[in-house]
Amino acid sequence: MSFVRICDLHVNYGEVQAVRGISFDIPKGEVFGFIGPNGAGKSSTIKVLATLKAPESGGAFIDGLAIEENVAEIRRRIGYMPDFFGVYEDLKVDDYLAFFAAAYQLPLDQRQGTIRDVLELTDLSSKRTAPVDSLSRGMKQRLALARVLLHDPDVLLLDEPASGLDPRARIEMRELLKALRDMGKTILISSHILHELAQLCTRIGIIEAGRMVAEGSLDDIYQKLNLLQVVHVQVVNLSDELVSQIGMLDGVDDVQVQSDRLSLQMHPEQVVPEVLLERIMKLGARVRMFQPEALDMETVFMKLTEGRTA
Repeated sequence: MSFVRICDLHVNYGEVQAVRGISFDIPKGEVFGFIGPNGAGKSSTIKVLATLKAPESGGAFIDGLAIEENVAEIRRRIGYMPDFFGVYEDLKVDDYLAFFAAAYQLPLDQRQGTIRDVLELTDLSSKRTAPVDSLSRGMKQRLALARVLLHDPDVLLLDEPASGLDPRARIEMRELLKALRDMGKTILISSHILHELAQLCTRIGIIEAGRMVAEGSLDDIYQKLNLLQVVHVQVVNLSDELVSQIGMLDGVDDVQVQSDRLSLQMHPEQVVPEVLLERIMKLGARVRMFQPEALDMETVFMKLTEGRTA
């Protein structure tokens, strides 16, 4: 049962067609990664879900509610985090959150407790009295996420939440999003950091020039593209016969003998690395090292897109 649904969505800006008939579903409690180059239509789609942009045609629904017909209710159900952070030079962190708690109409007697909870969740408790403008980029992103969590929304719409972050801040943001996923939040997240989406998302959609190029689970997309996974293996008792036997195992497409290891190309939809290791050892191989490479989201992206914009 889909919790977020986009049906044949079209979004225009004057004569420019930003989104051209895309459709996808996000089941409740899942994380949907929205991938595409700049100008592909990601932000336009998210703005429709956030009630900030009316579609030219098509439909958008959250929990069965049509967005255009239920704006007030939808805004209570979502948390929207855009790809920029407004400057609040004269506010401290707790004042900033108190302002938005009032805007979300949280009961007065619950506001301080809720602010304390979201600061703890986003690991910002120590910055409660710090000026917002003094925060690092990563802390500002976490504060923006704390803001959209104040009213405990069902759906999080996160537009490039890791944009501009250093590696440590990206890791912290990823772990925070994993925690929100484990709490049962339904999340749509757009990003160019493809390998991090692969670790976080249950489904992905790849959009280019306003059209959906591919959509589904990672395994579905890998299988559609017939992508091969590389596994590096060091075998102590390597022989020509053993190399030949490994090459005939189910799921193995090719075996290359390198200076200190074998490089296997395998079909991940036919055999998982753990099973492949068991089968290699059953052949009598004494395995010193077995290292599967991660299936590369960048490879998927480059194979499916051509860099065009809407």
